[in-house]
Amino acid sequence: MAVAVAVVALAALAGCGSAAGGSGGDAARDSGMPEVDDEKDLSGLPLERYEFSARDHALRERATARFTQRCMRSRGFADFPRHWREQGAEMSNRLLAVAISTTLYGSLDLDAARTRGYGIDREALKKFEKRREPKGRLVTSAEYSTLHAAEDGCAQVGARRVLAGVKDETRMTAYVVGRRAAIDKAVAKDPRMRRALATWADCVVDKGFKRYASPEAAFRDKAWHRGDEGDTRRTRRERDTAVADIECKREHNTAGVWRTVAAERQRRDISRHRSAYESVRADQERVRSTVRNVLGAGG
Repeated sequence: MAVAVAVVALAALAGCGSAAGGSGGDAARDSGMPEVDDEKDLSGLPLERYEFSARDHALRERATARFTQRCMRSRGFADFPRHWREQGAEMSNRLLAVAISTTLYGSLDLDAARTRGYGIDREALKKFEKRREPKGRLVTSAEYSTLHAAEDGCAQVGARRVLAGVKDETRMTAYVVGRRAAIDKAVAKDPRMRRALATWADCVVDKGFKRYASPEAAFRDKAWHRGDEGDTRRTRRERDTAVADIECKREHNTAGVWRTVAAERQRRDISRHRSAYESVRADQERVRSTVRNVLGAGG
């Protein structure tokens, strides 16, 4: 089985502070903007309808494995398993590509800020690695050759079968990613967002820390000495900065402003490019249908 490159998204902008809103929360209510103090409050944005979910990706992997197994059995390997390991896969899977990713508004996880500042969740990463470990028996050399034969290996066949019927794979994969990047830039330039970030920055300074352009900039501060595996040194200064970061976001509803502006921009973009978005969704539905058919009702 081809080794998937695991990308761990880290939004470690954590902080502490009062759950009470303060004047910023009152202003958010008066303006009609939703108060956002928790990550779950950020779900349900318009673009999500045009993206594969984590469950979609997991089911697609299972479907690819099922198609690959069928291919191998059709080529004479009658006992080829649904789950298998390849020589060296354990080492390959351990060398995960950790993509340090955050957002303009950062994280809202207050407890995490207190304990790890802007560092990664090591326990979550260990669990992720555990889930990614290859399962099943080791393939034979003959099986390996058939799996990865040039142009027509069963691993390639399995991946292609999942995409059967898709009209434009590149568009399905990349279109929304590109539109999201453009929208995020527009959100950052929106006057409401710029005012919110300026207010947040003033708040962080008032608490005794340096001025940052945004929570994302605080997350990426080189002073945290982020290592190759994505973690930081978790110094007292780092943890206290992360705490102030989230306190200020809660006091002034920074994430609530972001959600409001992002939702507006996303709806507008979808309206302007309706045909392209719907084409993406149609191809995604084709993949989901194929996955359902091969996996059956049990998923």
